[in-house]
Amino acid sequence: MKRCRVDKLTGTEILAKDVFTPEYQILLTVGMPLKQEYIEKLRELNIKEVYIQDDGVHTKTVAILKEEVEASLKYKVKNILEKHTYSHNDKLAELSSTADNIIMQILEEEKVVEQIYDIKGRSSDIYEHSISICSLATIVALKLGLSQQKVHDIGVSCLLHDLGLRYLTIDYADRDIEDLSEMEYAEYKKHPIYGYTALRGENWISNESKNMILYHHECIDGSGYPLKATDISEECRIIQICEAFDEMICGIGCKRVKVCEAIEYLRKNRDIKFDGKIVDTFLEFTAVYPAGTTVRTNEKETGIVLYQNKDFPDRPVLRIIKDRDGRNVDVLKDLGETDNVYIEDVID
Repeated sequence: MKRCRVDKLTGTEILAKDVFTPEYQILLTVGMPLKQEYIEKLRELNIKEVYIQDDGVHTKTVAILKEEVEASLKYKVKNILEKHTYSHNDKLAELSSTADNIIMQILEEEKVVEQIYDIKGRSSDIYEHSISICSLATIVALKLGLSQQKVHDIGVSCLLHDLGLRYLTIDYADRDIEDLSEMEYAEYKKHPIYGYTALRGENWISNESKNMILYHHECIDGSGYPLKATDISEECRIIQICEAFDEMICGIGCKRVKVCEAIEYLRKNRDIKFDGKIVDTFLEFTAVYPAGTTVRTNEKETGIVLYQNKDFPDRPVLRIIKDRDGRNVDVLKDLGETDNVYIEDVID
């Protein structure tokens, strides 16, 4: 399986994952041939990428949430947030139970805190972003042994952390915040305050969750915003790291980067912007090279990541499809069993 841009499809590909509409209803199902009329429909709906079968290479992907569950949750979150208007918060309270649903879905998976998950880059979607952060932060909180109440508070704040974006008067969609004017950037940085203010008087959400919404863009070195705070809670630090990672891999407010590049950014800023203990916990379950990624090794071979090694997030099992001379081969190579072969680059 590999990710492919819709504008690169030729009409001969086979779909490897279900495709959903912007309302999170199934549009095309796995196994369907992508005929030209289907490709045109994808373009009409502004769907940029799909997953297609890759010459018989079968990968084993480990996802935090089942695809159909995730789609259903996204639809609910989108429905609630899109209908929200300032100071009308009745429906927002439903996201408290939605957060609990996500937490329960994760807890139902066997050995949930022991797995390495294939977290893949994707196109930006603010609702998918909220679900993803909720899932990531829940895993981190569980691995750190936080209380049930703290895990719940983290989940609720993740689903609502970008509520303040609805109150911005500037056009920020599909723009790198680095490209905003000084006035626009100053306004954008207020969105945590707007979200916090909208929920400040609500009793169904805890004060801890409200603070997480306010502080989710702060950094421990004071370089964050909107308050340049450094004394932030452990729960806030968890959300901050998950937020930064997910923004980078889906391109929200920044240029989208590869998963391995986002992981390297977290590593470089360990104990600088980010809490080192939480970064280490996050990296324990995050595959550096998700299943289906095409890579080049230091021996100049081309391979596809088949699945992960439990104890080695950066040393997966590969199916080598081209040797160093570019000749087609079919060789299984487990990087967890060798010290002298490693992944040198990711091939787009």
